[in-house]
Amino acid sequence: MDRSPNLIPFLMFPASRLIFFSLFSSLAFCADYQIEANIRYGPYPENVLDIVQSPAPALKNRPGVIVIHGGGAKENIVEQFCVPLVQHDFVVANVEYRSSEPTPTPISDVMAAAQWFHNHAARFKVDPNQILVLGEASGGTLALMLAMTPASAGLGPVTRIVAVINFYGVDQPEQPYAAYIRRGLPPILSIHGDADDQSVRLTKALKDAGDDAELITVPDEISKLWPQIFKWLKKRKIGS
Repeated sequence: MDRSPNLIPFLMFPASRLIFFSLFSSLAFCADYQIEANIRYGPYPENVLDIVQSPAPALKNRPGVIVIHGGGAKENIVEQFCVPLVQHDFVVANVEYRSSEPTPTPISDVMAAAQWFHNHAARFKVDPNQILVLGEASGGTLALMLAMTPASAGLGPVTRIVAVINFYGVDQPEQPYAAYIRRGLPPILSIHGDADDQSVRLTKALKDAGDDAELITVPDEISKLWPQIFKWLKKRKIGS
């Protein structure tokens, strides 16, 4: 956390400074990133997200990423998934959602969060035409649904997504998005264990439909995969 001397006067005079300081308690700083935490995007207690971005001033609009955790809490995936993206000058919306309810509640929340991020892109200097989604485990399934679900499904507002990064998302016939595989979807990169075939089937189905789909198998730790991920994005003119 930032221990800047500029904060010392506020700590020395709590009676006169504490109210002012508390107004900024949701904004946390680290050496590599800053977090504006628990911004409300919907009416339910779980409908909050964090904006994670570089602490340096933005000189131009940057690409945005909607990050969806696969269980637990959004705070658990900041270092592993959000920080590497921020270090490549992406602005991350790290989303919490109602995971205890049956579908379609989680995807409805995620769709509402994506719409909120798109509508508030200017506030965070995000290019609204350069928003992608990344999800891990069940969050990977939600990421796929966010990008693939048409407006006709009636699950929530549809936001244009330029690419999907699917970490370990489940690909089974009963998954709702399976019915939405069609030509014209955004590029989809799936990352899965080398002993699993779920994403193999998904990638094949997408390619058979004429979509841009690629699979990376994972015998190694995730930190070694980021160069491949950013190379994949750069090839599709996403990010720097």
